[in-house]
Order: sequence, then structure tokens, then C-alpha cells
Amino acid sequence: MTDTWQWQLKDTINTGYDVAVYDIDLFDTSTAQIAALQAAGKKVVCYFSAGSSEDWRDDFQDFEAADMGNPLDSVWVGEKWLDTRSSNVRNIMRKRLDLAQTKGCDGVEPDNVDGYDNDTGFPLTEATQLDYIRHLAAEAHARGLAIGLKNNVAQLNSLVDDVDFAVNEQCHEYEECEAYEIFITKGKPVFNAEYADRYVNNATDRQIMCEASRVLNIRTLVLPLELDDAFRQSCDP
Repeated sequence: MTDTWQWQLKDTINTGYDVAVYDIDLFDTSTAQIAALQAAGKKVVCYFSAGSSEDWRDDFQDFEAADMGNPLDSVWVGEKWLDTRSSNVRNIMRKRLDLAQTKGCDGVEPDNVDGYDNDTGFPLTEATQLDYIRHLAAEAHARGLAIGLKNNVAQLNSLVDDVDFAVNEQCHEYEECEAYEIFITKGKPVFNAEYADRYVNNATDRQIMCEASRVLNIRTLVLPLELDDAFRQSCDP
């Protein structure tokens, strides 16, 4: 997975983009939709949250009360941080990886894997976070799935050999893109999304940002925060 991408997690998937990789929701995308994308020559990455519970998911009832901590920020209603040390949480995530394998996903994008750097309500540390991500990576690889590292820029160097690609949000906005050089050097793709209004509405700002992204060999899209394909602007030439 070293090429162009589309990221859409809500609403009917727009399959019309001429890209190599589609990153879509594990639960909301059917096996038939995944197969159709693959028949059209696409690789399919399946998104799920590995670090938070979401009260609308089919397996939400499998979480125990003790697994769930503080709410994520107010933008994401219905989500709570998970105790990623929990054997029950890890068992649920293994089942999600089973689902990804059953549905035919080529890879997975586990989200919210930076709990140690947030107010989760649990004593998570850098060490517990590394252990959890490495557990997910080993389980994904055992099922023939590629796995991406979502955000968690502080642990890029520690995890580059454990994962297959990276997905970042707003590395230009937060001036973090250069940290991904270690992934690029090792031939591992970096997919980035920017949401800032100036990149959406100001063509000059967007062009400057896109030129910087191309120099770094990062695949950047300007997308709506809802990831619903309301619009899409690509930095690919």
C-alpha cells in the first residue's frame, strides 16, 4: 500500500475515485462492498476504534463497565476511553480482527491508540501503549492483515518495524509531518488528512501545504472532519 487513497467512514461509499487504497469502516461496510472494491483493483483498509468504546457498535455490550473510562472529548459523543491492559478489551479487539479477516479486508486501521497521552481515567503509560499496539500488530499479521499506526507520533520510531503503514490527521496543521521520515525511509506509506478551513477554502494555502506534503512523500487529502465524502481535495498531482 504505497499509493493514492480515499478515506470515508460515513454514508454510502463513493467508489468512483481512481485510487489504490480505500480506508472504510469495518462494521458499516459489507463483505460485498469490500469484494467489489477489490475487484476494481483497490486495497481495502478497515477502520475500527481500538482504544475507545462506541455505544452504537454491534459488540458494545461485550465491554465490561470496568473496561470503560472517561469520555472522549465532546466532539465524539458516545465514546469512552478503554483500559487497553484489559484481557476482555483485547479479546474484543481480536474478534474485530477476526471480522476484518472474514470480511476480506486487506488491512486495518485501529484508531485511538494514544490513550497514554490522554486523560483516560486509567494509569496507562508509554510502555502499556507499546505493548497494546504490538499485540494488535501481531494478531493482525497472524490473520494476514496489514496494520497501520494511527497518529501517536511520539511512538513512531518505536513502532515502525511493527506496523505496515501510518495514518495521520493534520500533520501539517500540527507541524508533525517530518517525524514520518522514518516510515518513508523504510518504504512504508504515510496517509494524512487535513481538516483546517484554510486548506479547504484557500487555494494558495492548500497549494503550499500540498507541495510540502509531496516533498515529504506523504499522501495528503483535505477532507471533512465527518469523513462523509461531502468534499475531497487531493494533494496528488
